[in-house]
Amino acid sequence: MADSASRQSWIKKLGPGLITGAADDDPSGIATYSQSGAQFGFNLLWTLCLTYPLMVGIQIISARIGRVSGHGLATNIRLHYPAWLLYGIVGLLLVANTINIAADVAAMGEALTLLTGGPAHLYALGFGALSLLLQVFIPYNRYVRLLKWLTLALLAYVGTAFAMHTPWTEVFTKTVWPQLSWKPAYITTVVAVFGTTISPYLFFWQASQEVEDMQAQAGAKALKDAPEQAHANFSRIKADTVIGMGFSNIVAYFIMLTTAVSLGMHGITDIQTSAQAASALRPIAGEFAFVLFSAGIIGTGLLAVPVLAGSAAYAMAGAFHWQNSLEMKPLLAKKFYGIIAVSTTIGVLLCFTPIDPIKALYWSAVINGVISVPIMAVMMLMAANAGIMGRFVIGRKLKLLGWICTGAMTLAVLTMFMTFGS
Repeated sequence: MADSASRQSWIKKLGPGLITGAADDDPSGIATYSQSGAQFGFNLLWTLCLTYPLMVGIQIISARIGRVSGHGLATNIRLHYPAWLLYGIVGLLLVANTINIAADVAAMGEALTLLTGGPAHLYALGFGALSLLLQVFIPYNRYVRLLKWLTLALLAYVGTAFAMHTPWTEVFTKTVWPQLSWKPAYITTVVAVFGTTISPYLFFWQASQEVEDMQAQAGAKALKDAPEQAHANFSRIKADTVIGMGFSNIVAYFIMLTTAVSLGMHGITDIQTSAQAASALRPIAGEFAFVLFSAGIIGTGLLAVPVLAGSAAYAMAGAFHWQNSLEMKPLLAKKFYGIIAVSTTIGVLLCFTPIDPIKALYWSAVINGVISVPIMAVMMLMAANAGIMGRFVIGRKLKLLGWICTGAMTLAVLTMFMTFGS
């Protein structure tokens, strides 16, 4: 009984960090990791070992800002920074998230078509509608449990690697001792991996989910007003984020590994979408690996689309001081739910236009990369601001890790611009 209670207590600690990490491996992310594995084999696996501590650091900081201040990132920016910075960041985030939703629901529709046949566009419409209805009509405390279960869909990618003949000795060797390259294609792909794993919508989502969790618990308060609650919450945030980001990076590692083994080693190096990766996998790795890979696209899409739409809605609500909570009835937070509905609907409608989803996704990644730098810089300033954090300004180690992550993303964005003409 004690072991069971302990296990239940441990599982309850997992929430915002786990869901945020799992949502990072969305269908568009799967496409990036698939292309990396297909084109460069095992020589980019190292990137996912490097991004892990950076993700942990910056996501812990975003979570702490939400839990300590009792406000999401956009609200804190509105209260403490210039309006032009707030509206610029939030506007670009809304555009990038909507384009990302379009790419994700399109990939989900294509994946279901691969599995069952039928019209991919109508499937995309159905997935978009399902995601929207779940967010609007299921209260947060029940919805978050559903999202936790959806994270299990990502285990399909770990299973796929073990369903094939994988040269594990070479994998581990190349992970720690890869063949690096200064060619533009290699550098651009490294930047793409960084931009996919460290994304602005994840910062906004995790900070806002900490606020949601606080409001859902009787007696819970912003930590700067209730310092006695700090130790337990900081411990939970750390465990949740370390596990969630670890889960995210392990899954991304196995996606890259799977496509390196099944596609790259067989000369298939041009993979543009997650569904294309699944289709190419079928004749090489077999039916079981193909089904696992395709099902994973659908599962992670169902997890990621609500996070994309929700983070945009939290950002807009914080910027304009609207009522916002997934726990509230739609009629009590019309504008908040309106943003969720509009961004999801536009994302689905983009699937029916002549817009090239690959180019749209590319520009979404560019926008995400560009806005991540000022957002992370502002987050670091907020986390060290006693006016926002009270006595809980971040310590030296977390501050160092956060600024290293910010510097790495700055370097990645500058490199991306330098390789535009290559």
